[in-house]
Amino acid sequence: MTLVASQPLLLHNPRCSKSRAAKAWLEQERITFIERLYLEDPLTVEELRELRQLLDEPAREWVRKGEDAYKAAGLSANSSDEEHFAAIAAAPILLERPILVHDGRAAIGRPLERISELV
Repeated sequence: MTLVASQPLLLHNPRCSKSRAAKAWLEQERITFIERLYLEDPLTVEELRELRQLLDEPAREWVRKGEDAYKAAGLSANSSDEEHFAAIAAAPILLERPILVHDGRAAIGRPLERISELV
């Protein structure tokens, strides 16, 4: 499976205020997008590798270090991308949010302006 689609893809967690704000902004701007509830439909390790390329940042930059699952996975700033990918695939709550994938690039919506720059 690939994250690149004909429409923007929002990796969304409806319980997150920043993620809800990104979705609301896309809807307000009347941008057609695909919504993926990544907690219910977790990204595979292969998709996380693709996301790494699209974000052009190491995985340690887009993992939620404050989550209990981070410590439980034994992750640290020195952990490899592959170690981060395995942990995120096993515990998707570790994925930073929201993330928008569009036109061969991706951005974390913190701040929201990063998403608006993609579309």
